[in-house]
Amino acid sequence: MSEKDQNKNADEVVPNEEFENLSPLQATGRPVNDSATEYAETALVSRGEAPEEKLEDRIKTLSPGAMVAKRFFRSKLSVVGLVTLILLFAFSFFGPLLQLVCPAIWQQDEVDRSQGKIIEINRPYEYQDADGETQVAYEYSATPNSFNFDAPVSPTHLLGTDRNGYDIFSRLMYGGRISLTLGFVVVILETLLGVFLGGLAGYFGKWVDMLIMRIVDIFNCIPTLPIMLIISYMLDANGVADMPKLYIMMAMLTLIGWAGVARMVRGQILYLREQEYMMAAECTGISVWRKLFKHLLPNVLPQLIVSMTLGLGGIILTEATLGFLGLGVPADFATWGNMINVLTSEVSYWGAYPNQWVPVGICIVLAVLAFNFVGDGLRDAFDPKMKR
Repeated sequence: MSEKDQNKNADEVVPNEEFENLSPLQATGRPVNDSATEYAETALVSRGEAPEEKLEDRIKTLSPGAMVAKRFFRSKLSVVGLVTLILLFAFSFFGPLLQLVCPAIWQQDEVDRSQGKIIEINRPYEYQDADGETQVAYEYSATPNSFNFDAPVSPTHLLGTDRNGYDIFSRLMYGGRISLTLGFVVVILETLLGVFLGGLAGYFGKWVDMLIMRIVDIFNCIPTLPIMLIISYMLDANGVADMPKLYIMMAMLTLIGWAGVARMVRGQILYLREQEYMMAAECTGISVWRKLFKHLLPNVLPQLIVSMTLGLGGIILTEATLGFLGLGVPADFATWGNMINVLTSEVSYWGAYPNQWVPVGICIVLAVLAFNFVGDGLRDAFDPKMKR
């Protein structure tokens, strides 16, 4: 026999007549009437193993919000940013409740303990005012360095004091409260204005769209920093009080920032109004405002949340820039912006008193980075395709 025939016979399988007479189901060794799942469970029990959980019991249905949260917390940078924001908010809003030194005034008791008498009373005397009432006046002289100007770090002042004698650690907490609140107020106001006008432009189109978009183009051409400098200088020149000045600055930041939100909302509305579900909604005869606020704007909400989060960092930087130039929030209100105004002094002051500007600079950087990290994480969570 040749080598070729031997290989051929070795590869041949001799058929078994009993095996050929079995059905495919019987050939597996499983009873014909048992389902695959029941057979598998029976086999596991026979081997002393517990049957696995059924597939439908292992499937978990996640809501859209849960899916967004799951994607968000997968990003380490997003989690770091969120934790940083929580710590900054806790430091700014709850820290002052535990701080005993007021950031805006000198505490007589506190200074007495550390530096002795604040003033030295020389001679009280009485006099009659124009209304005929008796008044008491004092002549006094301040004790040298009693107000602790430019004091170094100490147990009494954890970060020292500034050139005016204010406790830096206290002002850092109160400054964060005002800076973060200002950022949130401005971003909410500009979002509301941008959503309203952008929604009208995108839905009605035609001359409404053209008119609103031309207004948006005008506001986009306004340089933010120069116009804010001009307005701040005019307010100071006219002697506007501190609180009205703060409100005017919020209004101006809102008017400058709403245009970008309106353009984004308008583009989203133009896309969504051509979708099939909107055509079906129009066939039902619902009102325009119901279509706009119930069916269109809720679908723009993810983009708005991302835009607001990323915009907060820009607003904090704008306030810090104005405060650095001495044209931001009045100095009577402690903010992170006007606290770094110390850097406008002579260069030697920077190295001599780093405790007056390094901590607030770190807070500004951490806040801006944290908002950007959270905004990027939300954008990827709402639209995973953007990450690719």
